[in-house]
Amino acid sequence: MNVLNSARGFAGLCCVVLTTWAAGTTVQAQSPLAASAPQQLNPFITTATRTATAAASLGSVVDVISGAELVQRQISTLAQALGGVAGAPHFANGARGSASSLFLRGANSNQTLFLVDGLRLNDPNTDYALFLGGACVSACDRLEIAHGPQSTLYGGEAVGGVVSLRALRGAGATTGTASFEAGSFGTVQGGFAIQGERGANAYNFSVQGGHTDNDRANNYFDSANTTLRLDRKMSERLAMGGTVRWFHGVYGDPGDHHTNDPDNESREENLLVTTFADITFTDQWRGHAILGGQDRRFVAESPRAGRATAFTVVKNRRAILDAHTTFSGVERHRVTAGVTAEGNHTRNTGFGDINRKQGLVAVFVQDEYSPIDTVFLTAGLRSDDFDTFGRATTGRATAAWLVAQRALKLRASYGTAFRSPSFLDLYGQSAFYTGNPDLRPEKARGWDAGLDYYLAGNRGVLSATWFETNYRNLIAGTADFRSVQNILHAETRGAELSAQLTFPGAIAVRASYTYLEAENLTAGTRLLRRPRHGFSAEAWRDLGRGLTAGAAVIVTAQREDVDARTFGVIDGEDYTVARLYAAYRVTTRLTVKARFENLLNERYEEVNGYPALGFGGFLGVEWTF
Repeated sequence: MNVLNSARGFAGLCCVVLTTWAAGTTVQAQSPLAASAPQQLNPFITTATRTATAAASLGSVVDVISGAELVQRQISTLAQALGGVAGAPHFANGARGSASSLFLRGANSNQTLFLVDGLRLNDPNTDYALFLGGACVSACDRLEIAHGPQSTLYGGEAVGGVVSLRALRGAGATTGTASFEAGSFGTVQGGFAIQGERGANAYNFSVQGGHTDNDRANNYFDSANTTLRLDRKMSERLAMGGTVRWFHGVYGDPGDHHTNDPDNESREENLLVTTFADITFTDQWRGHAILGGQDRRFVAESPRAGRATAFTVVKNRRAILDAHTTFSGVERHRVTAGVTAEGNHTRNTGFGDINRKQGLVAVFVQDEYSPIDTVFLTAGLRSDDFDTFGRATTGRATAAWLVAQRALKLRASYGTAFRSPSFLDLYGQSAFYTGNPDLRPEKARGWDAGLDYYLAGNRGVLSATWFETNYRNLIAGTADFRSVQNILHAETRGAELSAQLTFPGAIAVRASYTYLEAENLTAGTRLLRRPRHGFSAEAWRDLGRGLTAGAAVIVTAQREDVDARTFGVIDGEDYTVARLYAAYRVTTRLTVKARFENLLNERYEEVNGYPALGFGGFLGVEWTF
């Protein structure tokens, strides 16, 4: 665990090295962008297999959102980017910057793994809630969302799936943007981004930040986001690089509208640093290794009349070595094997008074096999060994079959996954609570089957999927609430439908619908905050003469929630939220943008007691160089 204690020093050292590299690389603006963002589209998907794989050969459901799409749709936050993904409802405890939770395929909010630049962002002791609620994304980012159990490749928490946010490698001549936006709720925000490559070096840097008052007293949000990626080709067979991603958020937290706390505040600093290497041993044998560190500090401040201010401080530190090698020298096989070593330390001064460390070592292997040119099979196995509670073994298999002259893909997958107990679950201590060191990990097994129809002329894809996931050993409180045990059993099942279409006249349409049944089988009740129906649709069009416009709508219906005042279970309200946006390219460099959020001025609460924002209008400018 000595490597864990040096995580902060390692992160700082990497920051210095990468910044020095950036400063030593001469950057010269050469030509304006042809559009408002770098068109760095990647036809391959890596999250589903850890290897660069064409979407048509995958047996898994993976959504991809490119940086160019984020710019086109005027989306700048991670939470908003996930809003239109089938099977990925997420709910915020209030306005922008508040804690948010993701329920991918009905999995619990702590059963989805976030990967950031290849590094695990969350675990049972490290929360993603404020990062999801406040982090920015940009044209320099790429999102991949892999649905269903993924623990075989990524270990714990990948029960509902994996959300991978990755900074793109710089490409081509230097291009950049500077932007500024202001609007409703006292919102002022801006950003700067530059990317490109020069000889053996590539660079990608972006910084974003701003302020908003939101719509309640003591509900402001201040944020800053910085992303840096550097790449260098050392030789024909070796490439190296590194990333730094920093998130800073300060959120005035008034609580629910019954409480209206006048001075509570939450603050988070989250720094993730990686160095990585890609090596080609032979034409059939390649390797990838990443060494990373995370340093997160969260502070909740609660002033109290007549008493000392209450502080809860959570510090999470993590050091990770993750390496895998891929061999394709056996005909029609591609075998990937790897190892992950991780140490983490959590200090939490709040409930349970946690100060614990944990180490794990995992090994995995996967075979991708194509017996004929239109059939693609994968199978994998992984073993995670924790020094706190023991071992967890998971497996996964997928199949894809292209028929009808490759226009139709039939696919299916089956996998197992787990979530490890938290330090609070295992070791927490208070006057009214004692952890349970005999806990076992929560486990799940899930399958899905579906099809993808590819329209001729690359005009889009239509997809349909049925999925089911069974959960056991879920951790819940004992009857007297003084401890926890593995007592719950749950099941989720449903359908995901999606369409991404391109029509003549520069028209793009995307739509998704999710039907979800989510049941606590032990209690015979519906799982909370899992909407039975979720629908989203968006259309974008290039109107010519430099003018583009788009509109989107999200509908959420039939879910159960907890009343913020009585704590009883209630029927959550249905809501429909629409947005409209447009951009006008005044010159080859200057673009004026406008967007209108919650166009119908819907009054709704994603989480009962926490009002979402009403109608808002925003105007911005972007300078491209």
